[in-house]
Amino acid sequence: MSVAAEVQLPAPWRIVARQIENATGDVFSWTLEPCGEAGGAAFRPGQFNMLYAYGLGEVPISIAGVEPGALRHTLRAVGGVTRALARLEAGEVIGLRGPYGSAWPLEAAQGGDLVIVAGGLGLAPLRQAIVQALAQRERYGRVCILYGTRTPADVLYGGELAAWAARRDVEFAITVDRASAGWGGEVGVVTRLVARASFDPERTTALVCGPEIMMRFTAEALLKRGVPQASIHLSLERNMKCAVGYCGHCQLGPHFICRDGPVLPWPRLAGLLEVPEL
Repeated sequence: MSVAAEVQLPAPWRIVARQIENATGDVFSWTLEPCGEAGGAAFRPGQFNMLYAYGLGEVPISIAGVEPGALRHTLRAVGGVTRALARLEAGEVIGLRGPYGSAWPLEAAQGGDLVIVAGGLGLAPLRQAIVQALAQRERYGRVCILYGTRTPADVLYGGELAAWAARRDVEFAITVDRASAGWGGEVGVVTRLVARASFDPERTTALVCGPEIMMRFTAEALLKRGVPQASIHLSLERNMKCAVGYCGHCQLGPHFICRDGPVLPWPRLAGLLEVPEL
């Protein structure tokens, strides 16, 4: 199949719900339902869609949730397209094409320990993986969810975090870079949590998403604990435009993140994240 044949036209999806996800109010989630016959493709945790603001352009957004007949996407208004999308309310229609990209290796991780490390908005691409793993909790050994963000006001999915932390079959830890009044939890980078987490390195699969520098140091912390390189998986976010590896905007070394990723094992990334401006 040619690249041109692989490129989809955006299908219409309706916003049926909108929810603010953090105290600062700059991160929100949509629940989307397909209009008409759209939405027949199977979505897997870790993949992304291209969301289209009619007349302005489209942006790649990870799939934060999969529900019967609906999808959940979490966005931050940081650019022209996402600011336009942020102004839309429930009932309005956007364009969507996808899903694209590789998924988290949840099936391959079964039978061993699962360590999930998120930084900032990187929790969104991991959310559905967490939901699925906890729904199938008996298929995994220890499950550790480690989350770091800038300030308490930037914490995402507060209600869900509390529910995960309350589970006796999950090790949950959260830290912030800068504390504010009323914060009684950890302060420091998320990699400090890796050193203290309870898991068996030799039988662990690690899923990591966040800023690139955070992921690099997290991978190094996991390697120091003895987690095999091939068992560490990162989700990268680059300037994806076409989603099929045609335009080259998202190239990282030999990889096109939209086509080869966004989820890639550490051996394919080792050294690349250390190169300035690559």
